[in-house]
Amino acid sequence: MDRRDFLKLTGVGLGGLMLPMMHGRVIAAEALLEKLDPATKKRLADVALNGAKSGGATYCDVRIGRYLRQFVVTREDKVQNVVNTESTGIGIRVIANGTWGFAATSQLDADGVAAAVKQALTIAKANSRLQSAPVELAPVKGVGEVSWATPIVKNAMAVPIKDKVDLLLGVNAAAIGAGASFVNSILFLVNEQKYFASSDGSYIDQDIHRIWAPIQVTAVDQKSGKFRTRAGLSSPRGMGFEYLDANSADKVELPGGAVVYRDSYDMKADAIAAAKQAKEKLAAPSVKPGKYDLVLDPSHLWLTIHESVGHPLELDRVLGYEANYAGTSFATLDKWKEKFQYGSDKVTIFADKTQPGSLGAVGYDDEGVRTQKWDLIKDGKLVNYQVIRDQAHILGLKESQGCCYADSWSSVQFQRMANVSLAPGKGELAPEAMIKDVENGIYIIGDGSFSIDQQRYNAQFGGQLFYEIKDGKVTRPIEDVAYQMRTPEFWNSCVAVCDDSDYRFGGSFFDGKGQPGQVSAVSHGSSTARFNGANVINTARSLG
Repeated sequence: MDRRDFLKLTGVGLGGLMLPMMHGRVIAAEALLEKLDPATKKRLADVALNGAKSGGATYCDVRIGRYLRQFVVTREDKVQNVVNTESTGIGIRVIANGTWGFAATSQLDADGVAAAVKQALTIAKANSRLQSAPVELAPVKGVGEVSWATPIVKNAMAVPIKDKVDLLLGVNAAAIGAGASFVNSILFLVNEQKYFASSDGSYIDQDIHRIWAPIQVTAVDQKSGKFRTRAGLSSPRGMGFEYLDANSADKVELPGGAVVYRDSYDMKADAIAAAKQAKEKLAAPSVKPGKYDLVLDPSHLWLTIHESVGHPLELDRVLGYEANYAGTSFATLDKWKEKFQYGSDKVTIFADKTQPGSLGAVGYDDEGVRTQKWDLIKDGKLVNYQVIRDQAHILGLKESQGCCYADSWSSVQFQRMANVSLAPGKGELAPEAMIKDVENGIYIIGDGSFSIDQQRYNAQFGGQLFYEIKDGKVTRPIEDVAYQMRTPEFWNSCVAVCDDSDYRFGGSFFDGKGQPGQVSAVSHGSSTARFNGANVINTARSLG
């Protein structure tokens, strides 16, 4: 599905980093609850593993996947679309003559699997004539037969369509009642049923769930024709439908009056607030360009982490093997060897695919590697990257870090970003206390438009809500704010990070990489953080 098809489906362009791919066939909602027979999956996996071995492969892995997606799309009092899709098949990857080969099929029987194995072997042997060095895999100990599932309370796929439509139309009505001129609300639901087997001796069955409920609210000044929007402040999560059962204990009231949630989301309350804040934005004064201290909420900071740390510390970008979406990386191996000062001593950034409720949480990656947590930047210094099995030897690592992923059974798995997060500060510090020391600053909430160069070095970020800070107090909303940054300078300007009581997730449901493009889902956690002396521009003036 390309960009035009997505816009036809949803009727709105939202602030994801890449628009979703719709694999497979349209199905009835009831079929979303079906599962493949476990015994059949193991039998087909063994057909592939045995066929690969007899055909000369020194390694083989098999991914049998059933990928389910549901989109419920509304605008004001209209349902624009309801789509359920399903894609099922098997992807087979081999090493023969020291070289990778991959093939996939939707024919889930012994003949189909055997044909795919033969094709993968043929591709590997043909590729080996051009291979300069054999593939070197970090060892993985087989785990036998194991399973892992997202710890959901309520399967979102089992919730009736009518209930979802009623929820979204209720959200829209509440926003209109609060003064919005236009409103879109959407539910994106994903269930990945993934079975992995390998010649290392693993048979891993995983059931993965994700949910996202974006809204976009617009207020129009009828006299001038001027309009302002405020997107929702929700975070996509690796949870079930319980994420939308808002818990008042989860509510966080931010300085300036905005409200966010930690592990649940009150769509209606956020839509009402968005309508009021979009109207406030119409009357807010435009920012005066200059140097400001920035106080960045986690609902904003996640995107800066994603673009300026997550992507440039993917080892394939560092090595120049990958340059899609978008570019390679300034954080080259020589910087790692010298423990480059990436940020101030307040900055510790870690990768973690085990965090409960995060988008990237799985038990095992798509190479059968148990997921883990590790530091990328420790007390400001670059100490590691994100690697998979055939990259580990480059850094002298004895094992993969477990961040290999494919978005479909028909896609070859490759290195993808783990959840990458800023560690909370060690001392007790709340956002209100952090703001008290700011003489001339801007408080930014929510993610907005951004741009970044091909080395992940120079960038510019906007947001959703901007508040002026004067002499330790939030004074008024302002508009047209974006800050410019050079990655090391920005992270070295971090002077404080709030404690773990303020730690929250943001994230991307559809993060793009590769060619042909694939999408993955990844969370980024942080507490509110302060960055001194940022260069702020006026985006309205920049546009002329």
